[in-house]
Amino acid sequence: MTPFFALAHVLFGKPASPFPGQALACLLALGLACATAAVAAAQTLSVGATMSTSDAPIYIADAKGFFRDEGLSVKVLNFRSASDMVAPLGAGQLEAGAGSASAGLYNAVARGIRIKIVADKASSAPGYGATKILVRRDHIASGRYKDIRDLKGMRFAMNAPGVSNTSTLNTLLHSAGLKYSDVDTVDLPLPDHVAALKNKSVDASASVEPAPAIAVKNGDAVVIKSDDEILPNHQIAVLLYAEEFAARQPDAARRFMRAYLRAVRFYNGALKDGRLDGPNADEVIAILSAATPIKSREIYKSITPTGIDPDGKVNQQSLAYDLAFYTEQGLIHGKIDLDAVVDPSFAAAAVKELGPFVK
Repeated sequence: MTPFFALAHVLFGKPASPFPGQALACLLALGLACATAAVAAAQTLSVGATMSTSDAPIYIADAKGFFRDEGLSVKVLNFRSASDMVAPLGAGQLEAGAGSASAGLYNAVARGIRIKIVADKASSAPGYGATKILVRRDHIASGRYKDIRDLKGMRFAMNAPGVSNTSTLNTLLHSAGLKYSDVDTVDLPLPDHVAALKNKSVDASASVEPAPAIAVKNGDAVVIKSDDEILPNHQIAVLLYAEEFAARQPDAARRFMRAYLRAVRFYNGALKDGRLDGPNADEVIAILSAATPIKSREIYKSITPTGIDPDGKVNQQSLAYDLAFYTEQGLIHGKIDLDAVVDPSFAAAAVKELGPFVK
């Protein structure tokens, strides 16, 4: 007995068989009403993203219907950076967002803006260091650069103070007995690093994919180190919840996390040998091509994708390491208690329901 005719039997008290006229019309009307009610019942959430490849889980969960499976209608709003999401998260205009755990984020928390770090969004697992330290190829050819000590005095393209790649560069410099102040940094949008290396307005850069892949392909720069070599499992970016969302809508927050981690695991199925070359790669590339400014399949196949923990675990030790550097740089204005900022409970609950990750 099909569900359609079984339902008819219950509703109309007659044997399960095709219905004439009015009975069939009533049944179809009932089905349409139920479907309409289900759509109407979907809870609408606004989520911030930055149109970067590390936003893949949000775009995947949306494109593959994982949010819909959880009864959520998610509106993805694109921002220039995570710092631009802070005020909307604090005001309740966004339920969730994704971006760097930067000095700006911590200063917002210190000012009383209530935001929670709830899951990994980008980290440098072994083989997946998407942040690269680049030196101009001509400096290597001329002998200006031979080893890390030769970075002293170089003009470095960065993207902003108090973000993860500044900590990466600082750690690399310290490994050679240098200080962060031994290089001259200039803040440029990450895509502009490619042009700056080409036109020789900078000597080196701490760039995030796809800029390194493009600069290397163009013959303008050489990668000397990757983030996964300098700071293994570096916590680069995170998923954020507005505290009001986490506290007042915990069921929706849990459902969002289930969908997010399903998407994270699908993304991990696209990874192989430090590239987007796994079984899910073509589908992930298609989703990212539709959602981000990067449209070239060739670029996606050449970049080092970022790692994302399949269980959403946040490396709090890494966050503390970066926070200490930002504080040393005089960028933190107030006291930050990471234990109060990081809330792993939503990811832990989702993993318990989803079970262990199997690639």
